[in-house]
Amino acid sequence: METEKKMQTTKSVPRTDLNAMVPDVMRHDTWKEDKVAGFKKIMPALMDKGIDNIDFSMFSEELRQQLLNEMGEEYIKKGKLPEAVKAFLLTRNNEKLTVVAEDYVKVGMFDKAIDIFNLAGNKKRLYQLGDQCLIEGHLAESIKAFRLLGDRDKLLKVGDVCVEKEKFEFAIEVFKALGSKEKLIATGNLCLEQGKYPYASQAFELVGDKDLLNKLGDTLLREGLFTIAEIAYKAAHNEMMVEFIKSNFEGRRSLLE
Repeated sequence: METEKKMQTTKSVPRTDLNAMVPDVMRHDTWKEDKVAGFKKIMPALMDKGIDNIDFSMFSEELRQQLLNEMGEEYIKKGKLPEAVKAFLLTRNNEKLTVVAEDYVKVGMFDKAIDIFNLAGNKKRLYQLGDQCLIEGHLAESIKAFRLLGDRDKLLKVGDVCVEKEKFEFAIEVFKALGSKEKLIATGNLCLEQGKYPYASQAFELVGDKDLLNKLGDTLLREGLFTIAEIAYKAAHNEMMVEFIKSNFEGRRSLLE
């Protein structure tokens, strides 16, 4: 009878009242914080081991995220920015990724900063940094930022600045990416006028304009630059002029040889 009374008493406790039987400390969220705090003592050892070499499989996803974020913070303090990026990428912590990117901006490592702003999905800072790089003359980085943003108008502006500064390699890269034949032709003609023949050849070949390639070949031939004149004529599929150079200047690269 006494056993039956105990069983009835147990059964009579509503399910919702079972919470009253659990001590507050077991229900409170601070136990999670305490767990992370407990790892702080061995954090240096974990950091030395490296994120790739740590087995997090025994932890819940929430605790894993907390530990990785904590490691990322510590890596920032120690100036180990690549490791911090790795940690925050694993936790998809875009806010902290942006912090790391800003640190790269401070030390002038704009290429790295652009990559991380892009990973963080921070288009606003990516745009601002693209403008900053353009103003300060970091043209390759400016091109990279605006290409990641897919901003055609800004890329055209950067390409024009490259032409003005006679950074023809960058200009051709931009106009090629944009598929702007008009800009490539204009750049190629300017290079031809200035005697920047390799860049002129590159621009005209990208456009595939035989007349312009023949014009380049004629200029090179008049300059006595036989080898590269032959290359230009080959690109223009001008077999007659290719044979002319082979027949009359075989083995000579230029008039000086």
